[in-house]
Amino acid sequence: MGSLDGKNALVTGGTAGIGLASARALSEAGAHVFLTGRTQATIDAAVASIGPSATGIRSDVSDPTQLDAIVDAVTAHGGGLDAVFTNAGGGEFATLADVTVEHYLDTFNRNVAGTLFTVQKVLPLLNPGASVILSGSTSASRGIPSFGVYAASKAAVRSFGRTWAAELADRGIRVNTLVPGPVETPGLVGLAPAGGEKELLEGLTADVTLGRIGQPEEIAAAVVFLASSASSFMTGSEMFVDGGEVQT
Repeated sequence: MGSLDGKNALVTGGTAGIGLASARALSEAGAHVFLTGRTQATIDAAVASIGPSATGIRSDVSDPTQLDAIVDAVTAHGGGLDAVFTNAGGGEFATLADVTVEHYLDTFNRNVAGTLFTVQKVLPLLNPGASVILSGSTSASRGIPSFGVYAASKAAVRSFGRTWAAELADRGIRVNTLVPGPVETPGLVGLAPAGGEKELLEGLTADVTLGRIGQPEEIAAAVVFLASSASSFMTGSEMFVDGGEVQT
């Protein structure tokens, strides 16, 4: 028996990295997983790697008009949602002097608006006792040069977690923010300039107490914990899975 047998879960940005690992782990725990992505080819590949307990949905969370596709897919399957992981998002480096309006809007539309309107859209589908897991970042707890807009967007997500936990408590819905440290994913490696991937990872490792980069499966294990009844007395919290990056 899996900890999520008979449950339905949604993972946005579920076609690679932490999102795909989390969708796979939720499926292995017994849930039927709805995963979103922006391109059909990556969605199909992700669903094929998980099997019949996964449903792929083409949806860009930064565009509110595309969120109806999520509602339609979950409604057609039936059973509502028992867990939501708002994993979709991202950011790029830019110093204060270099930030443009386009950079700001792209980052906040993906991370802040994408989180807000995804949760708002699926709110009627959340079952009593459902778990909402927001994707935070250690950047929101540190001053990292050239990452100010991204860090600010994740600080906003953390604030949502506190407020929504209070607002949804009467429905028994829990809201927690999961904060990964540096994790070896295509999104992280993609921040490095061409040929600088190794240097980027080594630089990030220097700040991690455990002395290594995390793996997507390690974050996925925390997602399953927060989605399950094992975390039933947790809400409004910020759960760090960061190898000690901001803890020591």
